[in-house]
Amino acid sequence: MRYPAPIRPAVEELETSGIQQVFDRGIGRPGVIGLWVGEGDLPTPGFICRATEQALRDGQTFYTHKRGLPELRQAIADYTARLYGIHPDAERVTVTSSGMTGIVHVLQAILAPGEKVAVVSPVWPNIMAAVEMAGGVIEQVPLEARPDGGFRLDLERLAAALDPQTRAVFVASPSNPTGWMMEAEEQAALLALCRGRGIWVIADEVYHRFTYDRPVAPSFAEQAEPEDALICVHSFSKAWAMTGWRMGWLLHPPSLGETLGKLIEYTTSGAPAFLQAGCLTAITEGEDFVAELVERCRTGGELVFQGLSDLPGVTLARPQAAFYSFFRVEGLEDSLGFCFRLLEEAKVGLAPGAAFGLGGEGYLRLCFASSPERLSTAIDRLRPFLAETRQVVDSKA
Repeated sequence: MRYPAPIRPAVEELETSGIQQVFDRGIGRPGVIGLWVGEGDLPTPGFICRATEQALRDGQTFYTHKRGLPELRQAIADYTARLYGIHPDAERVTVTSSGMTGIVHVLQAILAPGEKVAVVSPVWPNIMAAVEMAGGVIEQVPLEARPDGGFRLDLERLAAALDPQTRAVFVASPSNPTGWMMEAEEQAALLALCRGRGIWVIADEVYHRFTYDRPVAPSFAEQAEPEDALICVHSFSKAWAMTGWRMGWLLHPPSLGETLGKLIEYTTSGAPAFLQAGCLTAITEGEDFVAELVERCRTGGELVFQGLSDLPGVTLARPQAAFYSFFRVEGLEDSLGFCFRLLEEAKVGLAPGAAFGLGGEGYLRLCFASSPERLSTAIDRLRPFLAETRQVVDSKA
C-alpha cells in the first residue's frame, strides 16, 4: 500500500491474523456458527449491566483515577486473596482498558528496540504483534505435542532460548489456544530462572477460572515476592462474559505502579468510571455466574471431545483448562485455507492453527463456550469435512 508519507516499517508490515481474517469473512453471515474467537454466546449478565447503568445515571462520566477506582483495585486485591491465599496490596493492582492494553503498556515500560521476548507458543497472536510494534524481537519456544493431543513445556528448551538480549518471557497459562496449564512447580522453576537472570515474566492468566480438574489454575503470583519481576495479566472478558467491555487489570510489583500510571495518563487517561462500576459488581457479586459459566464450558468441552475424538486422523485431548479444543488434523497443511472452506461449505467458523505461531499449523481451534445445541450442530457439520481430510491422506499413501 502506498501512503502519503512514510510510516514505521514495523507497523506497515503487520499482517491481519488468520483468526481475524476468518472472523471478518464470516461475521454477520446468516446461518454461520462462529466458534472462531474467544467468547461464548451468552451476553453479559444483567446484574453487571444494571450496575453500569446506575453509574451512568449517577453521573460517573468524568475523568477518574488513571490506575483505576480505588474501590475496584482493592476488590481485585481481595479477589486475589480469596482465590490464592496471598494478600497483595492494592498498590500492586492497575486497572487497564482491556487486558491487551495492559500488555502493550507493560511492553512500553520494559522493552527497548532490539530486545527479545521469549514467547511460549502456540499462543494468541496479539502478543507477538505487540512485541513487533514495540520494536522487539520474538523468540518462540514451542510446546511439545503429546501423543494424546495434549502439550507439555520443556523448561530446559525454554532456558536455552534465553540470552543477554532477552528482556522478558511471556507465558499464557491456562493457554489460548492449547488449553495447556502450567503446574505450580514449573512456575516456581521458571520464576527462579528469570529472577537469577534479571528477566521479566509476563504471565497471561486470563483463563484462570476455566479449569476442569481443580477450582482455579495455579498462578505465578503464588510463587513470587511482591518485588519480583512478575506481571500477571487479567481480564474481565472471559469469566464474566464481558468481552466487548474491554476491561482488564495487571498485578505487578509496587514499584511499577507509577510508571504504568504515566503510560495510562498519556494514552487512555484511564478506563471509564461507569464501566469500572460494572467490573466492581462483577468481581464482588459474580461468583455464581462464574461457576455456572465454567460448568457450561465443561459440558461444551466434553461434547466436542466426544463428537470429534473418534474421527480417524483427528488428535484431540480432553480439555484441561481454558475453553478451546485445539486439535490436530492429519494431512492438514493449510489451516487458514481449510477454515475458509469450512466457512463457505460447512457454515462453521473456526480459527486456523497457523495463526498461533510455531507448532500451530496442522491444527484447528474451536471455542466451546457455547450452548450444547449450537455445538452439536457445529460438530455435525464439521465431521464430514474432517473425515474427508483423512481420506485424502489415505489416497496419497
